[in-house]
Amino acid sequence: MAQATTAPHEVLTIGRVGVDIYPLQSGVGLEDVETFGKYLGGSATNVAVAAARHGRRSAVITRTGNDPFGRFVSRELDRLGVDNRFVGVDDELQTPVTFCEIFPPDDFPLYFYRRPKAPDLGITEESLDLDAIRTAGVYWSTVTGLSEEPSRSAHHAAWNARGRRPLTILDLDYRPMFWDLAESATREVQRALPQVTVAVGNREECEVAVGESDPFRAADALLERGVELAIVKQGPRGVLAKTRDETVEVEPYLIDVVNGLGAGDSFGGALCHGLLEGWSLERILRFANVAGALVASRLECSTAMPTTDEVDAILVGAY
Repeated sequence: MAQATTAPHEVLTIGRVGVDIYPLQSGVGLEDVETFGKYLGGSATNVAVAAARHGRRSAVITRTGNDPFGRFVSRELDRLGVDNRFVGVDDELQTPVTFCEIFPPDDFPLYFYRRPKAPDLGITEESLDLDAIRTAGVYWSTVTGLSEEPSRSAHHAAWNARGRRPLTILDLDYRPMFWDLAESATREVQRALPQVTVAVGNREECEVAVGESDPFRAADALLERGVELAIVKQGPRGVLAKTRDETVEVEPYLIDVVNGLGAGDSFGGALCHGLLEGWSLERILRFANVAGALVASRLECSTAMPTTDEVDAILVGAY
């Protein structure tokens, strides 16, 4: 059960939520899939779940529809240890669902059903608990939340309230289907970067954010725009982290991929855990790499998030 506490949340995320409808057959197009599994999903939601699996008091700010899937979301969050008090309900819009296809090792097409608008993009400034945002140990936002109003304005109101407190993180999670033009995403990301202290994304997301896909140049460009820690994920080439005083690059932890979706969210929850623990950058990246790989070796996302003990058991012999 989620923790009933008035203490500040250690990890507070804001953004996308939905229900993942994933095929139980691999290597088959959706038109030929016969059976599916139903799982809690959405990037910001998955990060909150991943952090909870590492023992962190976590919560997510989001919205669902007033429908059975919305009730499933609220119930699953509670079951997985995530405080659901900030989950609003929209009486007009439906809880989104997401389908995928599974073609290992590197092809996992996603199909988002978020029309005419997803409830989580209806988060308003008035609905925010600014004290909770201000006092959270980690406050995690994603680029998707900047794609439409009123969510965009709510994100900036939250950052203004937080005042660039340490561990204010922006996930560069760019999904082209949520934007009219890539240039629009670039403009909004560059407005947001001065408000945050940590930015994390893959090479393609960095190119949208700062016009650089080379990991070192991308990290430097993020630092130039005001962040204190830039993390560039490189897939099978590992991950790079840079501050103004330190550069760390670690190799990947290789595993047989079942479904690559959700690995980045597991990385994110593990990153939050390591930052709160005050670990060295190298230890954080190795821990997060293994956490991400473990989810990639499993079918689902939220319910596949590993515990700290699972990650540590692999780390003993992995590096």
